[in-house]
Amino acid sequence: MGEHTAMDRQAVRDDYARARQTFHALVDTASQGGLDRLSDGTRWTNRQLLWHMLFGYIIARVLLVLARIFSRLPRRLGQGFARLLDAGTKPFDLVNCLGPCGAARVVTPRRMAAMLDRITGTLERRLTAEADAGLARGMHYPVRWDPFFKDFMTLADIYRYPTQHFDFHHRQLTLDEPD
Repeated sequence: MGEHTAMDRQAVRDDYARARQTFHALVDTASQGGLDRLSDGTRWTNRQLLWHMLFGYIIARVLLVLARIFSRLPRRLGQGFARLLDAGTKPFDLVNCLGPCGAARVVTPRRMAAMLDRITGTLERRLTAEADAGLARGMHYPVRWDPFFKDFMTLADIYRYPTQHFDFHHRQLTLDEPD
C-alpha cells in the first residue's frame, strides 16, 4: 500500500496558498501576448497551460472520491479498474490535450484564478476534516496517465498531487518572455 507516515497537513495547506498566490501573480502580470505565446515543452499556449494547471486541482476532488469508494472494495477490483484506465490512455491523452484548448477559450484567466481559490479552499476544508486513518486509504491508479500517479495512491498522496502537477507545469510557462 501507499506510504503510511503522518501527513503534514499544514505543509499541504501552505502549498495550496503558495499555488494560489503564484497563479494570481501570473494572471495579474500576464500580457495578452504572453497568454497567447506557446509554453515550453507542450503544444499549449500559456493560457491553455494555466487551465491545465488549474485542472490538476479540479481532478483531485474526483480522485479523492474514487479512492474513498475503491478503498472499500476488494483490492483486485481497484487493480482491474486501474488497468482498464491504463488501456484507455490514448483517448485520455486526446481529451487531456484538447480540453484546455476549449476551456481556455471560455474561462478567462481571472476566472481561473477565482476557481483555483474556491477549489483549494474546498480541498483544505476536506483535508482538515479527514481522519488520520482515512488519509492512509487509497486505490490503484493508471500510472500511464500522469507522471505523478503512482500504482497505489493514498488520500494523503492525492491531497499533495495537484501542487506537484502545478509546480511541474509552472516551469513550462513562458509568460515572462518579451513579446
